[in-house]
Amino acid sequence: MADRVILHADCNNFFASCECLERPELKNVPMAVAGDPEKRVGVVVAKNELAKKFGVRTTDTVYAAKRKCPGIVFVPPRHSLYRQVSRKVNAIYCEYTEYVEPASIDESYLDVTRALPFFHMTARELADELRERVRREIGITISVGVSFCKVFAKMGSDYKKPDATTVITRENYREILWPLPVSDLLFAGGAAVKKLNARGIETIGDLARSQPEAARAFLGKQGEMLWRYANGIDEEPVRLFGEEREVKSVSHGRTFRRNLVSEMEIRTALVYLVDEVARSLRRQGLKGEVVSVTIRRPDMTDISRQTTLGHHTFLQHEIQKTAIALVREHWRPGDPIRAMTVGVSKLVPAGEAAEQISLFDMVGSAAADQDKREKLEEVVEALRKKHGDGAITLGYQNNEEIGLGRGERKDGP
Repeated sequence: MADRVILHADCNNFFASCECLERPELKNVPMAVAGDPEKRVGVVVAKNELAKKFGVRTTDTVYAAKRKCPGIVFVPPRHSLYRQVSRKVNAIYCEYTEYVEPASIDESYLDVTRALPFFHMTARELADELRERVRREIGITISVGVSFCKVFAKMGSDYKKPDATTVITRENYREILWPLPVSDLLFAGGAAVKKLNARGIETIGDLARSQPEAARAFLGKQGEMLWRYANGIDEEPVRLFGEEREVKSVSHGRTFRRNLVSEMEIRTALVYLVDEVARSLRRQGLKGEVVSVTIRRPDMTDISRQTTLGHHTFLQHEIQKTAIALVREHWRPGDPIRAMTVGVSKLVPAGEAAEQISLFDMVGSAAADQDKREKLEEVVEALRKKHGDGAITLGYQNNEEIGLGRGERKDGP
C-alpha cells in the first residue's frame, strides 16, 4: 500500500502577522502580542521576526521582553480578528482536499493523498502553491511540512521557518530528524526528556534505535509512544473538515493579579476555577474521572499533579474537594503562586457514566444524595442562564484584588 501524503501547514507568527495586516507599520518595528501587564497576564503570545532577533520568545513576560528589546511595541490580542483570518486560510486548504483538520487556530493537517493526481502536482509543488496563495491572497506566510504521517509532517513545518516547505520521506527522515535533540520530538515533555537524557538518550535517533521495551520500562505508555513517533510509526488519520474532535479534557486556568500566598486566597481561587470546569462539563454533557491541578510559580516553572476518582463526575463540590486536597498535599504553605489551572479528563458522556457505588451504598442514601447534588447544580446553572453568572454561586466569592470576577473568565496562565 502506498504511503499517505500528509501536510502540516503552520501560520508563521500568526497573531503578530494578523495585527500587521491592519497596521502595516508594525512590520517595520519589533512587536509582540501580549496581555494586559496591569493584570499580570502580560505574557508574550506572539512576536514578529524583528522581535525574535532580539531573543524575545513566546511565554516571555512583558518585563522580560522589554529587557531584551527596549523598543518593542506591544499590542493586545484580538481573537475575533485571528479567527477571521484562520477561516480564510482554511478555506484555501479546503479547495484542495476535504481532509483538513485544524489542530489550533493557526495550524492544520491536510491529507492530500488523493488530491495530488487530481491536481497533477507533486507534494512539494502543492505545498509551495499553498504557501504562495496564502501569502498573496491573505498577506501572511505559512510553513509546510510534508510527510507520510502526521507527526513527521508537524516536525517538518517546525524544521524551517518562516515561509518554507520541508519534505520528510521514508528515505530521508533519519538524516533530517534523528540528529535533532530528543526534546524536539513531538509530545516529548520536559520531565520525559530529563529521564531520557539521564539514560544517555540525547537525540531522536538515540531513542529510535533503542528497544521499545526499554522506553516503556522507564516512561510507561508514553515511552513506547515516543519510541513509535521517533520511528515514524503514526497511523492517526486526518479528519474531515468540520468533523468534531473528541473532547479529551476540560480545564480552566487563571494568572492572578498578584502572587497568592495565603491558604484562604488559594482556596478562593480553586473554588472559582473548579466552578468554571464543572459548568463546562455540565454544558457539554460530560463527566470525568481524573482531576488535575497545575501550579505555576513566579519563576514560570510548573508543578502538575492529578488523581483518579474511581468514578465519573461533573459535580462541583466533588471536583473542588479533590483539587483542594491535591494542592494541600503538594504546595508548601507560604510558597507564592502566580497561576493555577484545574482540569478534568478521562471523559465520558454523562448518560454513559456508570457510578461505581457499593452494594451497601445502594441500599443507603449515597445514590440518592448524588442525584440530589446533581439536580441542585443543574438548578443553579438554570438560574445563572436566566439571571446572569453572578446571580448565584456554589461557594465562590468575587475577589477583584487577585483578579477573580465573573466579568473576566478568559485569561489563562
